[in-house]
Amino acid sequence: MMKGKNNSALDYRKKNRKKLVKTVVQAIILLAVGMLLVKTVFVIEQYDEPNKAQWSNNNGFIALSYFGVDRSGTPKLVAKKQLDQQLKALQDQGYVTISQQDILDFYQKGAPLPDKALFLSFEDGRNDSSLFAQPLLEKYNYKATFLSYANKMGNSDHKFLQPKDMLKMRKNGYWELGSNGYRLSYINIFDDQGRYIGVKDENELTNKEHVEYYNHYLMDFIRDENMIPVEDRAKMEARINGDYKSMADIYSDRLGFVPNVYMIMHANALHDGMNPLVADVNNKNIEQLFKMHFSQEGNAYNSSEDSLYHLSRVQPAPYWYTNHLLMKIQKDTGQKMKFVRGDEQRADNWNRMSGAAEFIDNHIVLTSPPGGSGMLYLKESERLQDIQFTAKVAGNVVGKQTIYVRYDQQKESFIRVMIENNRLIVEQKQPGRAVESLFTQQLNDVKWESKDLAFNKATVYTKEQTAAGAKNDEKEYPVNIQHTRNIDIRVQGDQLNVTIDKEILLNDQTISGAVNGGGVALGSEYSKQNKKDDIYDGVFDDVQVVSLEKLKKEDSNNSLDSVESVTVYNNQFIGIQKVVNSIERAISDSIDWAIDTF
Repeated sequence: MMKGKNNSALDYRKKNRKKLVKTVVQAIILLAVGMLLVKTVFVIEQYDEPNKAQWSNNNGFIALSYFGVDRSGTPKLVAKKQLDQQLKALQDQGYVTISQQDILDFYQKGAPLPDKALFLSFEDGRNDSSLFAQPLLEKYNYKATFLSYANKMGNSDHKFLQPKDMLKMRKNGYWELGSNGYRLSYINIFDDQGRYIGVKDENELTNKEHVEYYNHYLMDFIRDENMIPVEDRAKMEARINGDYKSMADIYSDRLGFVPNVYMIMHANALHDGMNPLVADVNNKNIEQLFKMHFSQEGNAYNSSEDSLYHLSRVQPAPYWYTNHLLMKIQKDTGQKMKFVRGDEQRADNWNRMSGAAEFIDNHIVLTSPPGGSGMLYLKESERLQDIQFTAKVAGNVVGKQTIYVRYDQQKESFIRVMIENNRLIVEQKQPGRAVESLFTQQLNDVKWESKDLAFNKATVYTKEQTAAGAKNDEKEYPVNIQHTRNIDIRVQGDQLNVTIDKEILLNDQTISGAVNGGGVALGSEYSKQNKKDDIYDGVFDDVQVVSLEKLKKEDSNNSLDSVESVTVYNNQFIGIQKVVNSIERAISDSIDWAIDTF
């Protein structure tokens, strides 16, 4: 009996020690978060103005505008670490940030800009954007514009920065202010069944999954279920004028001025086939209130031939890796970029045949060129025959990620396994022949939340279009949703097996004897479903290639075949690396817990 009591006491003390350790760890994390907040709020670094006497660029500048920043990232907000990597890459390319006044002087006075000029901004007025971006602006001595919605000022939503904080931000020189407008509201909404929803504020439209057609509050006449205007020109103008007046009144009252820069939400609607009467009243208000307007989104470059009221910016998506951003800038500017490679030792195992590749820990990120396909070829794999390939395919659902086995570059023959838009596709190509399909199957549905939806389809449409409902009968996933699939490919002799997430989908598929050997390659390519972005990041984690060699073993009676596995390539965490990675992830999760809880 005494022994049982002692064990109980020991267990109780052990549990108490665990609780104490957990409490201490959480306290340390809270202290670290608190110190970060104190530094952000009270410690003021000063922006170092560049030497403009050396500027000689009379051609133009790029504009990048992030929707928001989060500590670890979400489908809508870029992670702080990711933003850090991108800003570092931009600085390494030679980009220098410019101010609002620099842009005004460039267009109005012909003043030059730095050779590589960047106008940087953060939209939506979020607290976390200022919290996590501020240290990075200090780190790279970058200036940025912080944009807000006027109707968020003075409300009870602590997600948004308030006027006193915005005014304080301006004092250190790293920040300027801008506006996304008065509010974010939608009109003429129809769902994917063609049903009329009407007019809704953003907070009222909580589930956007089934919304198919809509427009911004300022971008059209308000219309009924037959798309017939319910207001005449005078009422439309009064409504839109009232929104701009409310915005100007709030900024003047709370900030003491109306910001110089306007970035209308949603971009591209203002000059994309909209009613000219609606466009006229918007343009009149914008030119009266603001000194410049970024009315377009999708092209990063603004030239000297553009207008102050028809500027363009790119909103880097949270799922863009650094090379994706650099590839986009290269496309828009025509200037060659130096792409990042990450771990040089890991990168040296591969030949980059097209696109750009970054090796980050156990990740291989293959970025496709615009409208094309990216490809990596594993060095010294050209003589492989029977192999097992395993990996976690972790890019966006909308897009194409490909694994090639028995890829003979000289004969142009291969077996390829693709995951494209959540569909498994297996093909083979024999020497001198066209590609032929071996197998295709829709994969299990990917779960995602409506709040993760990238709601950016504002457009002009007709009654006939709304009556038709959804534009595509096939299941389409949002372009910003990521998902990881475990893939296992085994090819031996003339047999091919493919397993996805531990489920055998292709078992002993016969392949051509003409495709009898070759190397391993990875591919990535964008999907035409993503109409805004023709660059794609294929992500391959924990890649392992094992050669299945046949050996002859003789016993006293017969010669027997056996298979010996030889690891040709392994990109997984092993040993101490695996332990360190687990600890880092646990600490990161604890910090997220602290931020979410307090």
